[in-house]
Amino acid sequence: MTHVKRFDHVGITVADLDAATAFFVGLGLEVEGTGSVEGEFVETVCGIPGAHCNIVMLRPPGAGSRLELSAFVRPDHSPGSPTAMANELGLRNVSFEVGDLRAAVDAVAADGYGLVGGIGEYQNSVRMAYVRGPEGIIVSLFEQFG
Repeated sequence: MTHVKRFDHVGITVADLDAATAFFVGLGLEVEGTGSVEGEFVETVCGIPGAHCNIVMLRPPGAGSRLELSAFVRPDHSPGSPTAMANELGLRNVSFEVGDLRAAVDAVAADGYGLVGGIGEYQNSVRMAYVRGPEGIIVSLFEQFG
């Protein structure tokens, strides 16, 4: 028996919602909606009494799964590991296909976000790079070719 009907979104908690939103919009995602949640629903789901958070839902151009960014107003966020590497347990990365990897890497670099390592090429079909985005989020960018 299968329970999953479709993949809906990935959620990332951030401290600076505006900066994180600007980063992902700069990559080409579009803001689908914004909101604020508090009260019984979010307290029950998160298991955090008194929880209140602001949310931005982003979507890729066309169709596809979405990215939810949330920032807690209450209680204060707990810091993660902003220098985490790909082998650290937990969410490894969020990945996007881009049309021109070099242009995408240059664009995020212009905003102060750098590569974790370098640009790799796999079997003459894919180029990929990990970028360290806002608050240490590892963003995988890849370009298919060949």
